Amino acid sequence: MPAPDLVIFDCDGVLVDSEIIAARVDAELITKAGFPIEPEELSERYAGLTFRNILLEIEKEASIPLQASLIDDEQRMLDKRLAREVKAIDGAREAVALTPYKRCVCSNSSKARLEIMLTKTGILPLFGGDIFSAIDTPNVRPKPTPDIYLHAAKAMQAEPPKTFVIEDSVHGVNGARAAGMRVIGFTGAAHSWPGHADALTEAGAETVIRRLADLQGVIAALAEWSDD
Repeated sequence: MPAPDLVIFDCDGVLVDSEIIAARVDAELITKAGFPIEPEELSERYAGLTFRNILLEIEKEASIPLQASLIDDEQRMLDKRLAREVKAIDGAREAVALTPYKRCVCSNSSKARLEIMLTKTGILPLFGGDIFSAIDTPNVRPKPTPDIYLHAAKAMQAEPPKTFVIEDSVHGVNGARAAGMRVIGFTGAAHSWPGHADALTEAGAETVIRRLADLQGVIAALAEWSDD
């Protein structure tokens, strides 16, 4: 594998430091709805899932009904907080700009939210419009299914085994591995927790980095090795 066909960046927790903001908003709403949870626990257990799927998981685990109206409340609150507070992950712009292969974003966030966050942080122009939202793409299920990764690979004319994915969540790693792609875990965002790197490795990440400045060297090294 001399060079990757494609490098896929997750957005939340990889390019922008948004997961910690989302965890605080989501934990506040879910706690008020009758299921007390701290942002740190929510990040560890549910990072990478849509808010709707987080609610479904909690309903199953706790056997308590949660109002569907929470989804609209969360969207309004989180969009306001992100527009005010979100920042780029250290080194994100440089890491994307230095990626010499085809590149794109695959995320469970809506395209509108992705554009707000990536515009605010100055990252959006670096992808030339190659932004893929699972919840806004017809016939695509959100992560942890492999759908959005496979959709992006097809759109970018890339072979999944020759595609690298940078992911910060276990659910994201699971989806990328199910798509037959190679995964680099990332633990450099504010929501990272003790054991985060181990969890990503156990999910299937080939290696884990904490600094995006290390990304190009890691991709180059891993590209020299494959199972083929």
